Amino acid sequence: MHAIVVHVDITDLADAKRGLDEMVLPMMKAAPGFKAAYYVAVDDTHGVSVEVFDTEEQARAAGPPEGAEAPGVRIAKLEFGPVIASI
Repeated sequence: MHAIVVHVDITDLADAKRGLDEMVLPMMKAAPGFKAAYYVAVDDTHGVSVEVFDTEEQARAAGPPEGAEAPGVRIAKLEFGPVIASI
C-alpha cells in the first residue's frame, strides 16, 4: 500500500468541511485502488490528510496538485510514501 500525506492551509473551516463532504470524499471513494483516508483539522488554519491506495501509481494519480485550492483550503504540501504498518 502507498499513502498520500496532504498538508493544507485552511481559510474557512466550514467551507473546508463542506468541500470534503460534497467533493473530496465521493471522488476518493471512486478512485482506483482507494483503501482508506483520514482528514484532520490540526487547528482552525491547518489540516492534514492521509489517503491510502493499493499502489504508488494510484496514489500519485489521485493526489491534488500542490498549491491547488478547493473550498476553504489551499494545498500547502504533498508527500508520498509506502505504508509500513497499520492496525
